[in-house]
Amino acid sequence: MATQIFVSLPVKDLQKSIEFYTKLGYTFNPQFASETTACMIISEDIYAMLGTHAMLKSLTTKEICDTTKYTSALISLSCESRAQVDDFVAKAIAAGGSTASEPTDHGFMYSHDYEDLDGNGWGLFWMDPNAVPPQS
Repeated sequence: MATQIFVSLPVKDLQKSIEFYTKLGYTFNPQFASETTACMIISEDIYAMLGTHAMLKSLTTKEICDTTKYTSALISLSCESRAQVDDFVAKAIAAGGSTASEPTDHGFMYSHDYEDLDGNGWGLFWMDPNAVPPQS
């Protein structure tokens, strides 16, 4: 079964968030957009659904998390190389995001995290398939 993922993210300023994600190279899909929502295409099977706090509140009985203070989820995406990890985080920072942590090198895996304009956490990682520890 093929699966797509749609990650819904609360945003305070929808237009600024669309601009931020566009600067990262993601594509805006107007087919799934309104005054309160936007769909950003990350890949063929991964989408970020940006929604105003009021719109997302209509989908849940829980409070919307203030991601500038609390972590609600960490979204991780694989990259093709260490350089791509570093380049993407640099692009996110240049677009107005912030570094969530220092790069981490585990030998077989390299990662670096950033936060978008609203504090939503994104992790980028690259794993060396030749250095992955064997499973026992």
